[in-house]
Amino acid sequence: MTLVSPQHKHFLSDKVEHFTESVIREMTRQAMQHGAVNLAQGFPDFSALAEIKRAAQEAIAADVNQYAITWGAKSLRVAIARQMREWQGIDVDPEKEIVVCCGSTEAMIATLLAVCNKGDEVVVFEPFYENYGPDAILSGAKPRFVSLRPPQASKSEGGGEPGGEWTFDEQELREAFQHQTAQHHTKAIILNTPNNPTGKVFSRKELELIRDLCVEYNVLAITDEIYEHILYDGSEHISMARLDGMRERTITINGLSKSYSVTGWRVGWAVAPPAITNAIRKVHDFLTVGAPAPLQEAGAVALSLPASYYRELADRYRERRDHLIPALEKAGFVCYRPRGAYYVMTDISAFGFANDVEFAAYLVKEIGIACVPGSSFYKHPKDGSQQVRFAFCKKPETLDEAARRLEKLVRK
Repeated sequence: MTLVSPQHKHFLSDKVEHFTESVIREMTRQAMQHGAVNLAQGFPDFSALAEIKRAAQEAIAADVNQYAITWGAKSLRVAIARQMREWQGIDVDPEKEIVVCCGSTEAMIATLLAVCNKGDEVVVFEPFYENYGPDAILSGAKPRFVSLRPPQASKSEGGGEPGGEWTFDEQELREAFQHQTAQHHTKAIILNTPNNPTGKVFSRKELELIRDLCVEYNVLAITDEIYEHILYDGSEHISMARLDGMRERTITINGLSKSYSVTGWRVGWAVAPPAITNAIRKVHDFLTVGAPAPLQEAGAVALSLPASYYRELADRYRERRDHLIPALEKAGFVCYRPRGAYYVMTDISAFGFANDVEFAAYLVKEIGIACVPGSSFYKHPKDGSQQVRFAFCKKPETLDEAARRLEKLVRK
């Protein structure tokens, strides 16, 4: 922990006292330090599609190396609009309703900065992707958390039930929306489906409940749909903007990183009604000016891939999921089988460690596997103190090596 002198504390914003650096990226640093298999950070360790890489190389060779239009190259905006129509049946105006950003991460903070005022509240399901809380705070808003509860069935038998699902309490969600005072107003809900870290895919019934609350309380839905094509066991991704009454109050965030295995390219986007898009564009312009021009052209090629590409993508990740989970269960983890995205949340109670941070440190140093402490996904660390998350977006041989190392893990 870095100590801050009173003089330096005087120079710092109060906002940064309310969150830490990324725990996920810290675990990657630890994996490198200890020579561990990195199942912490969600980036593939295999090659991106040759066709996409070639498109980027050709764009650079063709001197597409200067600023693109601030809110995105036209070829990419047209491709985004086409894909939203083909996959979700949503008609989008590429000239007025799309902002291309430096990854979905920037799209999220640009959106919150564009729509939130001091005193606004943003509803967030937890466990949550670690950026959402700090993003809300940086935008001047206050995150208000609603619990997702893991499946309990068959937990005592040493494995999460394959058909089990993370659930939330309707009344708790309603109370989060109802928390309206002179000082606090619910401005938005952040919805991540398929969900990181749980792998939950929100059902139509759940989305319709959220829709009804958004309409009743005049609240925006900010949806992170970065894992939209990574689905298992017959799950269906439904974009919130598809639902009646939500087209004009939904900001849809997405990007290239996960579907095309290019997490380092940092190309993402936000899709919203024109007035909201215009506000996001203003913020984005002064945050980053624009996303990398040649990679936007490659993104347009990526978004033109056939439906078979996405089926094969999901199939390959399902195979990896079903490769890792048995090894984890054999070692003593309770696994909550994901229905989307490429992570598995686990319960570590059987190992007898005081908390998840202690366990993760032991695992990376002594066993040689990096995971993410579950507490980093919760407002109150104790709520995730017996959970850790593993990423399975890795080569089969990487998962084989992880399984071999897991054999050294002994329950206390």
